[in-house]
Amino acid sequence: MDIKIIKDKNNALLNRRELNITVTFDGATPSRDDVKGKLAAMLTVPLELLIVQKMDNEFGMQELKGYIKIYEDENRMKQVEEAYVLERNKLPEPEVVEEAAEE
Repeated sequence: MDIKIIKDKNNALLNRRELNITVTFDGATPSRDDVKGKLAAMLTVPLELLIVQKMDNEFGMQELKGYIKIYEDENRMKQVEEAYVLERNKLPEPEVVEEAAEE
């Protein structure tokens, strides 16, 4: 998966960066979590402050276009974003492995 930033805009009013990206990939379309993880590592930003607003993939193309928002703080993100967007971008809960009790 290769991510290219097409447009990078700083929105000072909402305390966030807004990115238009293009993702090229082989095989299956990458998930939101895959794109978020790669982009957060690429830009060295916290994963919980990155919102994937939109990912569009055209039929038959190994490329998708996305709209990403990176907030400066979590409080501002919760004020601005809709509840369904926050739920869609929520980080997955880490799986807890319970060890069997030895008898």
